[in-house]
Amino acid sequence: MKKIVFDLETKQTFDDVGGREHIDKLEISLGVVYDYSTGLFTTYFERDVEALIGELLSADLVIGFNLIKFDYVVLQPYTAHDLKRIKTLDIFARAVAVLGFRVSLESFARATLGVGKMADGLQAVAWYRAGQFDKLEEYCRKDVDLTRQLYEFGKNNGKIYFVSKRSGRRRELPAYW
Repeated sequence: MKKIVFDLETKQTFDDVGGREHIDKLEISLGVVYDYSTGLFTTYFERDVEALIGELLSADLVIGFNLIKFDYVVLQPYTAHDLKRIKTLDIFARAVAVLGFRVSLESFARATLGVGKMADGLQAVAWYRAGQFDKLEEYCRKDVDLTRQLYEFGKNNGKIYFVSKRSGRRRELPAYW
C-alpha cells in the first residue's frame, strides 16, 4: 500500500484573489510529499505540478491537513482529474466532522506533539515573493512532517489532542484511522 503525506503552499493570499471563495486562483508555489515506502520527502515546484498530481493519483492513501477543501482546490485548475476522488485521510476534515468546528494544525501539533509550526501561510507567500525558496521548502516540509507525526500518534494512540479556544483546556479528538 502506497501511503503519502502531502501539503502545498501558494503564490497568492486570499486578499490577492478576492477572498476565500476563490481558492482555485491561489496557484501552487510548491508542494511536498513524504512517501512512507521510501521514507523520503520530495519537493514539487509549480513547474513539476504534473509529476505531483501523478504522485497523488498513484497513492493508495494521501494523508494531509485540509486537503479536500484547500490543497485539492488549489491544484484542481492544473488537471482534468477529479482530485476529490483520491483516497484521502484529511485530519482537518475529520476534526470538523467530529467536533463541529475548525482546529488548526498549530493547535493539534502543540497539544499532541509539544511542538508548533515554523510560520504560517502568509509568511510562506512572503518567502515565495522574496525568492526565498529554501525557507519556503523548509516550512512546507515541516508541516508535512507535523502532519505525519499527528497521523502516526493518532494511529498508535487512538486520539490526538488540541487546546480549546473557549476553555483553554487540552481536549482530545478520537483518531479512527
